[in-house]
Amino acid sequence: MRISMVSEHASPLAVLGGVDAGGQNVHVAALSTALARRGHEVCVYTRRDDAALPERVPLADGVEVVNVTAGPARPVPKDELFPYMNDLATGILDDWRRRRPDVVHGHFWMSGLAALTASCTEHLNHGGDRVPVVQTFHALGTVKRRHQGADDTSPAERERVEPWVARTVDTVLATCSDEVAELEAMGVDLAKVSVAPCGVDTTLLAPHGPAEARGRVHRIAVVGRLVPRKGTDLVIEALAQLTAAGRDDVELVIVGGSGGASAAEDPECLRLAALAKAAGVAERVSLRGSLAHDDLPQFFRSCDAVVCAPWYEPFGIVPLEAMACGVPVIAARVGGLTDSIVDGVTGLHVPPRDPAAIAAALIRILDDAPFARALGKAGRERTERLYTWDRVAQLTEEVYDRLLGASMARIEPAALVGL
Repeated sequence: MRISMVSEHASPLAVLGGVDAGGQNVHVAALSTALARRGHEVCVYTRRDDAALPERVPLADGVEVVNVTAGPARPVPKDELFPYMNDLATGILDDWRRRRPDVVHGHFWMSGLAALTASCTEHLNHGGDRVPVVQTFHALGTVKRRHQGADDTSPAERERVEPWVARTVDTVLATCSDEVAELEAMGVDLAKVSVAPCGVDTTLLAPHGPAEARGRVHRIAVVGRLVPRKGTDLVIEALAQLTAAGRDDVELVIVGGSGGASAAEDPECLRLAALAKAAGVAERVSLRGSLAHDDLPQFFRSCDAVVCAPWYEPFGIVPLEAMACGVPVIAARVGGLTDSIVDGVTGLHVPPRDPAAIAAALIRILDDAPFARALGKAGRERTERLYTWDRVAQLTEEVYDRLLGASMARIEPAALVGL
């Protein structure tokens, strides 16, 4: 099968840790590679953000990344990319003249628009069956607006275009049950919604192997992009509560960045450092910056627990990475975290935005080593059973196969006008 992936802002070649480089980059790279291992040919289309980039870059055997000129050849925040989606679609169509795909899979709402535009235009120009369009949103604007309000920087067009994409594509591939409910509320026919979660590299990320040295008896960690919605400040507050209760044997290591050049210049790092100082725990909080992906297993193995306390989370790859390394996860009961973590079995759920609950969950894990080991063992087993990239690729392949066996509904050209 020839598969086109469209990931307008999240290139699988990007260095992780920037404000727009994270889980989607990993997802697109890993899914494409896993599909290629299953014998498929995958081409990933992304927007050129550097004039020096070659047009075509091999990613893995059977996977190629095509850098399409769409807007300026420099980094542009993803929320400013909407005006360039027609150019992205045109570049995809130009490349399809070399070899037409069997299916096109959009990642994020703007990629879905580009994928639909390319599919419909190709059909109008050449006739025959339209290239079926699969869509993975990774995050929904309705959820972002609900939690961020006036701080949501999404373009105004997202409010009308994203639901249109969801209702128009041939299949929406949701990553969790919470997203399915959100799609239903948007008016999407659930008959065309399937679920395939994000995955994790269970070969690289494993419980056995070297571990970093700790600075104190116990180490807890937060890993991911440092943006306010991730709730890292809540974990600092929880650490302060542990300190007030007489626990001075715990260190918190924060791994990640928000796109700043360094911790000394990054606004979110500076905010978190100031909070730790005001709470009297600065000497036990370490802002490490980003880690290379290959260095994560050694870091995770040094932790007693990994805390994920976002306000909302479309899916959340970090908990899977920790679970794959046999580390208990404390997670807010939101979004995809309600699916991936089984409360009391692979980790502990806490209410969102509740530092006291985080502190209580930490004490439960830190003070009960057999319980912590049981959580870690069950977490590893769950990732091996449900969240390997090979399983995710298999579920995705099944969706593609169903579409290729069906007739593609006609999409009227007028539907694209004005978007």
